[in-house]
Amino acid sequence: MFRAKEFYDKYLSHINAYWMVTIGFVALTFVAGESNLYKHYSYTKKIHELEKEIAQHKAEIENDKKKLRDFHTNKEGLERFAREEYLMKKPNEDLFIIKER
Repeated sequence: MFRAKEFYDKYLSHINAYWMVTIGFVALTFVAGESNLYKHYSYTKKIHELEKEIAQHKAEIENDKKKLRDFHTNKEGLERFAREEYLMKKPNEDLFIIKER
């Protein structure tokens, strides 16, 4: 009891009690409970990362749809894709593969 009184007189006596309660409340909301501010911040950050990833995947889907439409309408586009991706060739030609480092 004596130490608590000494600590209060030395450090906390000049602080208004309302400020102490406010500081305590802010500290508790930041670290205690399931819905604290730190978890809220981390969840919000994760949501933004996932939204960026969704946008990236939507852009890839649109690009793939465009390629697919091109393959259905243009026979030369389909042949070019088969040559590039699956290394297909015509019977009378040679194929040279150049790999970049």
